[in-house]
Amino acid sequence: MLMGDFFLSANLIRLFSRNPVTLRHRLAKNTTRIGRRFLKAFNIKISMKHPERLAELADKNYLAVANHVSYTDIIILASLENFVFITSVEMGKNVFLGSITRLGGCLFTDRKKFVSLPDEIEKFANTIKAGFKVMLFPEGTSTNGETVKEFRKSLFKVALLADCPVLPICIRYKALDGKPIDEFNRDLVYWYGDMTFAPHFMKLLGHSLSAEIDFLDPIYELEGKTRQTLSNDVYTQICDCYHQRSSPGSV
Repeated sequence: MLMGDFFLSANLIRLFSRNPVTLRHRLAKNTTRIGRRFLKAFNIKISMKHPERLAELADKNYLAVANHVSYTDIIILASLENFVFITSVEMGKNVFLGSITRLGGCLFTDRKKFVSLPDEIEKFANTIKAGFKVMLFPEGTSTNGETVKEFRKSLFKVALLADCPVLPICIRYKALDGKPIDEFNRDLVYWYGDMTFAPHFMKLLGHSLSAEIDFLDPIYELEGKTRQTLSNDVYTQICDCYHQRSSPGSV
């Protein structure tokens, strides 16, 4: 039912939106609408830390950066703001998930074809300049939640070219069916490695999930920064937050 709503509304938006910027804005808003409905369907409860940092950027275009463990990250983040997500070309080639990403207004990067990277960076920066809030998962893939993997630094140049703020976001799943996430139940939540989407999706249905979203200190001043120093600054914030929340007794 929800996916039918998403596909129908997104295709209608594509049919009646001639301007590409207007089209992407409408697709992002539709993704937010559906994301909020998916929270109820998945029984996902969200607690937010420092939501005022998200609110203060409401009227700005910027690059948001988050750690990544599952497709539920996208559902949660999309429900909170009209983000345009950067995803991989490989994801776009998937028959089902590729349709979702295209109809969600996503941007695509080819992680294996470095020759296309400068054009991608320019395109993503221009998307921000056009008034969008772009979401980046710089680990390059979802993980098993043990730690935050080292960031790929190349796409941080997007913020430098767009001369826009950067909002670090830490995502932490706290409990599944009221029990802390640990090595015994994490594979029901985290989607990583060679896991297949559909079976994982079906197993997660019927469970309740609680997540904590921490909006960290926005980075406004980019003068003098390189993509490496910017990446390091964001990584430090997210990694420190993630491991602080993961410490014993934090759940």
